[in-house]
Amino acid sequence: MIDRNHRLPLTCQAKAVGISRGSVYYKPRPVCDADLQLMRRIDELHLDHPFAGGRMMRDLLRQEAIFSGRRHVSTLMRRMGVEALYRKPNTSRRHPRHLVYPYLLRGLAVTRSNQVWAMDITYIPMARGFVYLAAVMDWFSRKVLAWRVSITMDTAFCVWAVEEALERYGVPDIFNTDQGSQFTSEVFTGLLKEAGIRISMDGRGSWRDNVFIERLCQRPGVSKRSVKYEEVYLRAYESVSEARIGLGRYFEFYNSGRPHSSLGRMTPDQFYTKALPTPAAA
Repeated sequence: MIDRNHRLPLTCQAKAVGISRGSVYYKPRPVCDADLQLMRRIDELHLDHPFAGGRMMRDLLRQEAIFSGRRHVSTLMRRMGVEALYRKPNTSRRHPRHLVYPYLLRGLAVTRSNQVWAMDITYIPMARGFVYLAAVMDWFSRKVLAWRVSITMDTAFCVWAVEEALERYGVPDIFNTDQGSQFTSEVFTGLLKEAGIRISMDGRGSWRDNVFIERLCQRPGVSKRSVKYEEVYLRAYESVSEARIGLGRYFEFYNSGRPHSSLGRMTPDQFYTKALPTPAAA
C-alpha cells in the first residue's frame, strides 16, 4: 500500500490512503524478555485464580517477590486477552457498534454432538514472544473440531477455524461465544447466519456459563488448563510454526488417544461419533 521508493512523498501517500503519517514511520518494538516472563507467570496465575483482576494479580506477584505496578500488570493482561471472571454486566470487551446476540443455552439440555459448538481464544507463550490460539469445540463431546494460531487477536483466524469446522463436521444448531469483538463482528456472525446457525453469546446473568465455556474444567474437554499444563508449559516454542506443530500433536492425542472416565472411557472422537444424531432423528 505504501511504497517507500515511490517519488510521491510518504506524507502524500498516507493522506491518499487515509492513514496517519505516524503509522507509516512507526516500527513496532518487540516485547522485552522481562515482560514475556511476567506475562507467562500472569497466565499461570490466571488459570489458578481466574477471579483475579489487576490489583489482586499484582499482589499475587508480590508474594513471589515479583514487583510490578498495577497499571503495568493490567496493561499486560489486556495485551494477553486475560480478564478476571466474575459477575458483572459485560463479560468481555465488545465493539460498541457490533450487534450482541442473546444467550440461548440457559436451561437447554445438550444431549448430542453438533447440537452446540463453542469457541474461545487463549494466550500461548513461547520462548520469545507469544501467539493466540482459537479453538472450536463440540459442547457435548468436547472434541476439538478446528483450531488456528495467530500472532494477532483478530477476526480472520477465528473465521478460518469456523470455516474448517463447518467443512469437516457439518452445521451445528447453536454456536456460542463470548461478546469479544472478534465474535460480534459482521464477518464472523455473517458466516454463521449464512450457514443457518443460531448465534448465542454469553451476557448478563450467564457469568457462570461463561466461566464454563472459557475454562471448560467442569466436564471433560480441552480447557486452557489442560492445553497449557499438558503441552504449552512443557515446551518452549521457538517459532510460530513450532507452536502449530506442537499444538497439532497435542490436539490429535487429546481427540483420539486419551480416554476419559466421564465419557465412559472413550476418547472425544469416539464419544462424538457415538452421540451424533441418527439420520432419522436428524
